[in-house]
Amino acid sequence: MKTLYIECKMGAAGDMLTAALSELLPDKDAFEKEMNALGLPGIAFSLEKVSKCGITGTHAAVLVNGEEEESLDHHHHEHEHHHDHEHHEHEHEHHHEHEHGHTHSHSSLADIRHIVNDHLAVSEKVKKDILAVYELIAQAESHAHGMPVTQIHFHEVGTMDAVADVTAVCLLMEKLSPDKVIVSPVHVGSGQVRCAHGILPVPAPATAHILKGVPFYSGNVSGELCTPTGAALLKYFADEFGSMPVMKVSAIGYGMGKKDFDAANCVRIFLGDTESEAEEVYELSCNIDDMTGEKIAFALEMITRAGALDVYTVPIGMKKNRPGIWLRAMCREQQKEEVIRAMFAHTTTIGIREQRFARHVLRRETEQVETPVGTIRRKNVSGYGVKRSKWEYEDVAAAAREKGISLAEAERLLGKAD
Repeated sequence: MKTLYIECKMGAAGDMLTAALSELLPDKDAFEKEMNALGLPGIAFSLEKVSKCGITGTHAAVLVNGEEEESLDHHHHEHEHHHDHEHHEHEHEHHHEHEHGHTHSHSSLADIRHIVNDHLAVSEKVKKDILAVYELIAQAESHAHGMPVTQIHFHEVGTMDAVADVTAVCLLMEKLSPDKVIVSPVHVGSGQVRCAHGILPVPAPATAHILKGVPFYSGNVSGELCTPTGAALLKYFADEFGSMPVMKVSAIGYGMGKKDFDAANCVRIFLGDTESEAEEVYELSCNIDDMTGEKIAFALEMITRAGALDVYTVPIGMKKNRPGIWLRAMCREQQKEEVIRAMFAHTTTIGIREQRFARHVLRRETEQVETPVGTIRRKNVSGYGVKRSKWEYEDVAAAAREKGISLAEAERLLGKAD
């Protein structure tokens, strides 16, 4: 099973995750060019080799209109206002998308949706992932500030450098296509942090809300090590949190923060194979006989967003000879509570049944292939003596629309994926 293990001994941030994941690619330079060609307004993206504590890794730098924003974040100690050198010695913040200051632009969730849907030349899956990560952040900010999501403005994480970081991570995860993502307990730092709203405890309230249900710890480093964006990316992509499994490692990526510490300021990611084994999943189901087709479709979409691996309906006959549907959602244990909440929130059911199953899966990989109709993703699966491939439908359909041909003609030009 193709597995990613993300080690967060010095926290996590969007740029650090980007840099570490990029080191797992066969051609990091090609990814840098791809990022710069996406259409993010005013963004220049680069991957730079750096060294921390004698370890070589990569720093992901994002220039916004030619400038890389400097951190205005300060970590307060009783003596630091009187001794500038001591003040700077305790600036333990990373240089990444959470950098706090009043020079940041403020973007709403609607602004983020506009950028993603109208400006980014990425797949529908990547767009969905980006918006889902921002939805996590928006919900956390809404909870922390006591206001509706529609009124939330992303002071620190709404800037274009942060959008670039989130986009990069989502695009890299699509390229790597791991079967399983495991994340270590997250080091969040300690002390206080200055943000657009004032001085807050570490972890900041939004970060703490995102990390509910996630194992994290404070440690001895003074400062904010895990940002809201880093926390949201980890929570969204993680299948589970815990120690590193037994795995045959094929690549290791080091994503470096800008600041220096006594410990290497990096996120480390291992890519490798773990033995294929049945994973444990839950099936949550309910019967419904009083919802329209449109409402059921919306419910399926929202349940999927809540973390379900699969959601589907089966037509059934119910009491009093009423036609109805059997709604079934499959999820991992980590997403079970959120999926249950979504099912109650978006359907009319008053009861949900739960069953636990073992699930066997094939190893999945996605590759970009140059074809007569353009660059098309090919999905490859293997395992248990089986090996097969198929073209990504969304890419084939997009190519057919662009060339003004039928889907059947596009498929004929492509030929078999195997």
